[in-house]
Amino acid sequence: MTDTRPSSPQDVRDWDNTFNMHPWETMGTKPPDRLIAARGEGIYLYDPEGNRYIDGPGGMWNVQIGYGNTEVAHAMADQAIALPFNSPWYFASDPASVLAKRLTEMSPGDLNWVFFTTGGSSAVDSALRFSHFYNNMLGRPEKKITISREKAYHGSTYLAATMSGKERDRTFMDTATELVRFLPDVSPLLRPEGMSLADWCDAKVADLESLIAEVGADHIGSFIAEPILASGGMIIPPPGYHERTRAICAEHDILYISDEVVTGFGRLGHWFASEPVFGIVPDIITCAKGITSGYAPLGAMLVSDRLVDQLKDEDRGDIAFSNGFTNSSHPVACAAALANLDVMERDGILEHVRNVTPHFQQRLQQLERFEIVAEARGVGLAGCVEGDIAPPEATQVERLAIDYQFGSLMDAACEKRGLIVRPSINMCVFSPPLIITIEQIDEMFDILEEALEEIVSAQP
Repeated sequence: MTDTRPSSPQDVRDWDNTFNMHPWETMGTKPPDRLIAARGEGIYLYDPEGNRYIDGPGGMWNVQIGYGNTEVAHAMADQAIALPFNSPWYFASDPASVLAKRLTEMSPGDLNWVFFTTGGSSAVDSALRFSHFYNNMLGRPEKKITISREKAYHGSTYLAATMSGKERDRTFMDTATELVRFLPDVSPLLRPEGMSLADWCDAKVADLESLIAEVGADHIGSFIAEPILASGGMIIPPPGYHERTRAICAEHDILYISDEVVTGFGRLGHWFASEPVFGIVPDIITCAKGITSGYAPLGAMLVSDRLVDQLKDEDRGDIAFSNGFTNSSHPVACAAALANLDVMERDGILEHVRNVTPHFQQRLQQLERFEIVAEARGVGLAGCVEGDIAPPEATQVERLAIDYQFGSLMDAACEKRGLIVRPSINMCVFSPPLIITIEQIDEMFDILEEALEEIVSAQP
């Protein structure tokens, strides 16, 4: 047998560059030469040389309780010894059944049916397939189009990617374009000079009404919306937007899918953000990420009793929602989720988020004192710095290249100071583990300020 154990960190980096195709891997000839994560503790990651980095993105918005939690690890190990896997077609298991009940107690309204998936993308795909199934069962097979939004991100599986409105992710990838229509960008930063947030909200709601009138409600099955457009750059719709769009969907018999893959499980200080933060009870919620704090892959779709009750009938006993995955309801992943939720409840993580959020957001807003910051925005323990270093006379092509430069400069300036951020063109997004303290928040923003000062000083 060939010995593939690395003899040094350089082996890991070389093999990664040569053999490991990462998500969003570019096709250039120069390898990315990524940092190696050797271990994690709390909000920090360490490379093989022992250098410490604040994990600004919190993994991928998901490491809520931080790294190195032995309770979750032991719960997973115990479950793997007792029952590492069971077929979700033929068996039930203790962890999945308990977790399903627990999620219904956390969710708003009557979302009391839980369908477990392997992550956020498969949860969104399942929700979209349920929308199709639901309308087919009700004799409305033409009601298939989903309304999404520019800058939305809903996943990488085929249907989820179809609903994603981040245009640069589509360039060479096919999607089911006949199944989606996009609303214009809802970012308040784009509103005309002098326009109030209330008027901007009116305009964005009117966009939805106009699209429904154009396409026809009898052809629209669902509307999918992240409470905040996270990967799109922490875009926060104007106050009242979600309540009004929810009401319009209900009026036209369009299912409202709230994609809480990012906002679920504490990011905004609540188990789910839809009702307590944005005032809505959706028909379907999709979730993943923070459900296990990244200790195991797991996602879920929560469906309203009302929808399921409409489909139930004695004569439909042989009709199945034929959607599922080998690892649906995986017992080890569900055990990780239960332990994760136990830790969050016992340690008061939701209350902690609500307590430290004002300081986090205050430090974030202070970054707007830099002339190169177009906007610093956020909600809960999530934020985005959007930069603008392009001269006014720059063409659109030139501006895009300069915008990418801003993201790269911020990434490098932060990394060398011990902070990982998530650059996205001219934006840097951060969503640290929810256990972050006031002192660690200051440490993170001190580094962000130093990085901005470095970029300012380098400008011509």
